[in-house]
Amino acid sequence: MTSRDLREKFLKFFKQKGHKVIPSASLVPKDDPTVLFTTAGMHPLVPFLLGIKHPEGKRLTNVQKCLRTDDIDEVGDAVHNTFFEMLGNWSLGDYWKKEAIEWSYEFLTDKKWLGLDKSKLAVSVFAGDNDAPRDNESVEIWRSLGIPEERIAYLGKKDNWWGPPGTTGPCGPDTEMFYWTGVEDGPPQFDPKDSRWVEIWNDVFMQYEKTIDSKFIELKQKNVDTGMGMERMSAVLQGRDNVYDTDLFAPIMEKIRALASKKDIKAERIIADHIRAAIFLIADGVTPSNKDRGYILRRLIRRAVTYGKKIGINDPFTTLLYRNVVELFGEHYPEIKHSEKILEELNKEETKFGKTLAEGLKLLSKEITGKQAFDLFQSYGFPLELSLEIAQVKNIGEFEEEFKKHQELSRTSSVGMFKGGLVDHEPQTVKHHTAHHLLLAALRQVLGNHVFQRGSNVNSERLRIDFSHPEKLAKEQLEQIENLVNQKISENLEVKREEMPKEEAEKLGALAEFGAKYADTVSVYTIYNKDGSVFSREFCGGPHVERTSMLGVFKIFKEEAVSAGVRRIKANIE
Repeated sequence: MTSRDLREKFLKFFKQKGHKVIPSASLVPKDDPTVLFTTAGMHPLVPFLLGIKHPEGKRLTNVQKCLRTDDIDEVGDAVHNTFFEMLGNWSLGDYWKKEAIEWSYEFLTDKKWLGLDKSKLAVSVFAGDNDAPRDNESVEIWRSLGIPEERIAYLGKKDNWWGPPGTTGPCGPDTEMFYWTGVEDGPPQFDPKDSRWVEIWNDVFMQYEKTIDSKFIELKQKNVDTGMGMERMSAVLQGRDNVYDTDLFAPIMEKIRALASKKDIKAERIIADHIRAAIFLIADGVTPSNKDRGYILRRLIRRAVTYGKKIGINDPFTTLLYRNVVELFGEHYPEIKHSEKILEELNKEETKFGKTLAEGLKLLSKEITGKQAFDLFQSYGFPLELSLEIAQVKNIGEFEEEFKKHQELSRTSSVGMFKGGLVDHEPQTVKHHTAHHLLLAALRQVLGNHVFQRGSNVNSERLRIDFSHPEKLAKEQLEQIENLVNQKISENLEVKREEMPKEEAEKLGALAEFGAKYADTVSVYTIYNKDGSVFSREFCGGPHVERTSMLGVFKIFKEEAVSAGVRRIKANIE
């Protein structure tokens, strides 16, 4: 059965049960700041699950596009995806467990619908805990349908409880349906941990609302929310042992293999998954950036490009997969047909990242140590997470040790964001970061040693420094500072990183970030003059360029007051 047939049959079945078909909502949630993406079919319906009347009534069904990244490291196995489709039906205070479970069983096993082998079905139910009792009602319904006791598993909240999608909202116990995909005749005792038992459907019974103080209170309106994964169900119906061999992926995978010069099944799957997800995200208005949704999109595209290089796709390719995705999904999701914007964003991000990636992969193509792999981040601004992935691919065991050491030294608050104000590791951001050091040293040389950093922010567009100084800078002073920085850039000075005890760094005169606390061992960056004397020395985690001549022309474009005794300069490298 094709995925198209599955969509049509599912919606037809529930229309016959009195449900109204509603369209898929955007991947970007509307008016919900607690989550980045639509992660389940029920997510857009939360207001109606809490009691607001839906204009289409109490029984609804649809195919909802979803995106989750909590399992991104699992993508490439048999069943995990970032973007996926969820077939769902809902009761908003109408029918309850009996109808929901009986209809699920009917759709799965009746030959008029999916016609699955009843002897290969198994289910799990909520075992109960301090928040809610065991779901005995669901157990009795499954028994009445002929599911034997050895095919019923009792599991805890981790496995058989749904929601809320954010920190608060509707939630409740669920019952999950599994199908045996092993080749052996007569499936064995049901074990949900056995990957041959594939989860195919989930009926959620929303009995509770989780409050802001983590309490569970009974909902006045009890709801049913079911979800069947399109990808997993298609694999079962098409006799495939993984979702990537179904008709939902096959044309994309074929195109990737035609472009590649090396074979790597996991890499091919990651590329197919990530580009498919990226296209849907861009279609819903997300653009690559260094924050929130844009960061996830950027990560998906860059992971795809990285794995493309791994299998020998050396030319830009992300836009070449667009047509395959549209052929598969354009009929159901016409928004992805807006090709100009999607192609522009894919091409722009791939081109931008390609320059950084090329330098990193040159070094990674050689036999190198984990420390050398980590230095890619230090010297080239190579993204930490991608460096880590590639290092793992090449089994460079030292990398994780170096990465952990870096985290302690630089006190990273999250991957990709430094305490000192560096928000990403783009080549231009790394240049601005190094220029920031030159600027602070120039300020102290021109204005005096009373100047200390009081704040900073660095990105690919510009650098910003807040510093202690009692008065507005004269035009002549700004020109002098700017000229001094450019002089040091032209002198091609060495930028050197060293690790040393904090006490030693302080004796050497290394400047520390205002108000920061440091570990006993610190990372120090020093920019040496041609005669070997120190021009700049600071506590810092990196990354930086290796020599100042790599920077370009430094330009100050704004100087202003921040507060009493604190000034601010904004500048960039052109």
